Amino acid sequence: MNNAEEQLIAQGLTLPESIPLGGLYKPVVIAGNLAYISGHGPYLGNGKYMTGRLGYDLDVAAGQAAARQTGLALLRTMKDHFKDLSRVKRIIKALGFVNSTEHFSQQPQVMNGFSELMRDIFGEESGVSARSAIGTNVLPGNISVEIELIIEIDLEETG
Repeated sequence: MNNAEEQLIAQGLTLPESIPLGGLYKPVVIAGNLAYISGHGPYLGNGKYMTGRLGYDLDVAAGQAAARQTGLALLRTMKDHFKDLSRVKRIIKALGFVNSTEHFSQQPQVMNGFSELMRDIFGEESGVSARSAIGTNVLPGNISVEIELIIEIDLEETG
């Protein structure tokens, strides 16, 4: 078992079930030692997502919880694709979209829910990435947060 998997267990975290595809795309595309991971939402399992709009029916704490859940969904996709998380060397870049009203301006604080999870799982050096947080007036299915990633991977299969 690798350190990321151990951190999930130590923190009592459970990954959601695998996310069903919502269109014609690949969840992960690999180019060299970089993996581009398609946008994910706060998937809870059983076809359900966390929904709502920041500044309207959700506050920052609820948004952070949605961003954290989105991180768990991304970890599920990484685990599905790579068989375990040991091939993830570093989170390079996170692009977060926050479903919010025109007057809500705390998108970076919402994204901290995701960033703190990645730090806690992969460590300060490998888990804290470059990041953008953008407010948008709507996301598919009214999900609260959508995040896409670029990660560095170990090209050698492990396990």
